[in-house]
Amino acid sequence: MNGLIKGLAVVLAVSMLWGCSSKPVTSDKGAEGAATAGADKGAATSGVDLGGGAAGSAISAGTSESTVAAAVAANVPDDLMSKLTVYFDYDKSDVTAEGRKIIEAHARYLTANPKVRVTLEGHADERGTPEYNLALGERRAKAVDQVMKVLNVAKGQLDTVSFGEERPAVIGSDESSWAKNRRVEIVYSK
Repeated sequence: MNGLIKGLAVVLAVSMLWGCSSKPVTSDKGAEGAATAGADKGAATSGVDLGGGAAGSAISAGTSESTVAAAVAANVPDDLMSKLTVYFDYDKSDVTAEGRKIIEAHARYLTANPKVRVTLEGHADERGTPEYNLALGERRAKAVDQVMKVLNVAKGQLDTVSFGEERPAVIGSDESSWAKNRRVEIVYSK
């Protein structure tokens, strides 16, 4: 019963945060080919809260409500609830040091719970063609998959999928928005 109350609190907190967004919906497809044009202009990996505080207050901005709900349904511990998203640098699929910490935490949980499955959902920002971004999202999801396998997560526990630019976590055409959209979401299922 206590887990149900925590889960409902998390979903409520995320719903309230989601509903409070006041950013206008904009799209700048003029930058569509920028992903293949060259190096990133000073973008850094987005900060990730690695603390184990209350789940509702520590969920990263890029984590979707359905991802959190799936984790609650799979009885994922509170300390992992704030770490459901791995962020990437511009036009890269290399796992960063911060990303590796998140993956290691989930790998420990998954190896201890062999019946639990996850889907690794790869995403990209809006820059680049849709085809390029689908491929980039797939490379990102497979990079997280590979790290988890090296950490002894069973192959049968992992699925990968790419959504490319189609499911942005944050709508906007600026670096702060793009940084939240370059990600892999770790989605739990029962």
